[in-house]
Amino acid sequence: MSGANFETIRYEKSGPVATLTMNRPERLNSIAGRMMHELSDTLAAVAEDPQVRVLVLTGAGRGFCAGADLQGIVEGDRGADDADTRPPTFDFRIPVLLHNMAAVTIAAINGACAGAGFGWACACDLRFAATSARFNTAFLDVGVAGDMGGPWTLPRLVGAAKARELYFLPGKFDAAEALRIGLVGKVSPAEEFEADLAALTERLARAAPLALAAMKANFVAAEKIGLADYVALESEKHLRLFQSADTTEAFQAFVQKRAPVFHGR
Repeated sequence: MSGANFETIRYEKSGPVATLTMNRPERLNSIAGRMMHELSDTLAAVAEDPQVRVLVLTGAGRGFCAGADLQGIVEGDRGADDADTRPPTFDFRIPVLLHNMAAVTIAAINGACAGAGFGWACACDLRFAATSARFNTAFLDVGVAGDMGGPWTLPRLVGAAKARELYFLPGKFDAAEALRIGLVGKVSPAEEFEADLAALTERLARAAPLALAAMKANFVAAEKIGLADYVALESEKHLRLFQSADTTEAFQAFVQKRAPVFHGR
């Protein structure tokens, strides 16, 4: 799939790291039907690819994703594929795929991040912003209640009260404010953004693959069950990993003060 001929996105894979770039830079990567289909289908394929351990979601040009392409909607051009008869709700699985897939997902927010794009960023495991990033829920300003799971994901990031404030009183805010409220975990100057993102993905790619996947699965499972049931599940996974070759290698490397070499076993 890497290097496939898409119209509105780019997908590249290098070892265990995949990068999915929304590619409508002339419209700040605002969402049309075709982009929804291409994103949804690609993310579904990534979720089934055991080689991908880290997925970066980002945007081309000056935007991450500015939300729905309202100009296109008003003009009657939703950018949909006439041959695609799937219901629009089919593509609402995008935040679920980002949140639940085995790979660790990173929203690399380089510019405008609003509406559905805001929801997609919130669905990722990690959010990393450039100083050029600007955020806005934006839904109420255009007369809709919102989509892409924000009221489920956002309170878990910034707290229930702040999440309601951002939705009921929409307005633009910058990367520094996003960092202050806990929406993003790191902000880098625009000129350092790509290098810092590469360092982050390389660090995750070097992690023990079995442990990384189990850690992601633990967080997903913890949202669905009570504490006692979760601890039982966690303990079972922990004991299995404890006996793996990778964990043995990690222990030995730590004691010997060297970098570990993992084989996913």
